[in-house]
Amino acid sequence: FLNFLKAVFQNNVTFNTNEDFRSQFNSDWAGKLLIMVDEVLLNRREDSERLKKLSTTLSYKVEAKGKDRNEIGFFAKFVLCSNNEHLPVIIDAGETRYWVRKIMPLRSDDTDFLQKLKAEIPAFLHFLQHRQLSTEKESRMWFNPKLLETEALRKIIRSNRNRLEIEMAELLLDIMAKMKVETVSFCLNDIIPLLVCSQVKVEKSQVRKVVQECWKLTPAPNGLTYTAYQYGGNDRYQTRRSVGRYYTVTKGLLENL
Repeated sequence: FLNFLKAVFQNNVTFNTNEDFRSQFNSDWAGKLLIMVDEVLLNRREDSERLKKLSTTLSYKVEAKGKDRNEIGFFAKFVLCSNNEHLPVIIDAGETRYWVRKIMPLRSDDTDFLQKLKAEIPAFLHFLQHRQLSTEKESRMWFNPKLLETEALRKIIRSNRNRLEIEMAELLLDIMAKMKVETVSFCLNDIIPLLVCSQVKVEKSQVRKVVQECWKLTPAPNGLTYTAYQYGGNDRYQTRRSVGRYYTVTKGLLENL
């Protein structure tokens, strides 16, 4: 696919390595239309932040070895390919700047496949120039974010979630399954003992961050009565009535993380 794009856009395309992308010297790729990385592994937070910035910026500073930095207009698009389905790049929940697709391999090897694609380029470009667009601009990345939500994207987002969030989700889903309920209400002080019983050491501030920042839950406006859960031994849970500004999480939210 990358070689096909190179054949279409020719000198307006460059191939980068992971190291090229991280280098401070960028004069060889900053002015291209397509920047392509094969076997991408940009699993550092700073890599992700740089990609997000470049995908929407209008200008960028070019730096060549031994020369002064120079600001230019930036219009590049990034095409990243990887066999790693879980963690090729860091993508957080709610991110709308990536379109991730899982491409199935060819059913049989065809050594002339690229040549056949190149032969179709004139017809393909004619089609692109005369087609009727099926979408309208609805975001800074053109597409409605809902159109970009693929299972491949969700898999990467799930893989990027921190260990505590995964443990909390598994705990709450376990409660729902064993107590046969679709929602669970809890205060932060309810969750911590349950996590400790699961051999997960945690602080209250970490739990609050997951609940409020990752799951976007808000507490009840006032101290109200709710059903709390506690570990009852023998892999079972017990219920008790409690009062507090509790959070409520649904089974659907946890399963779609």
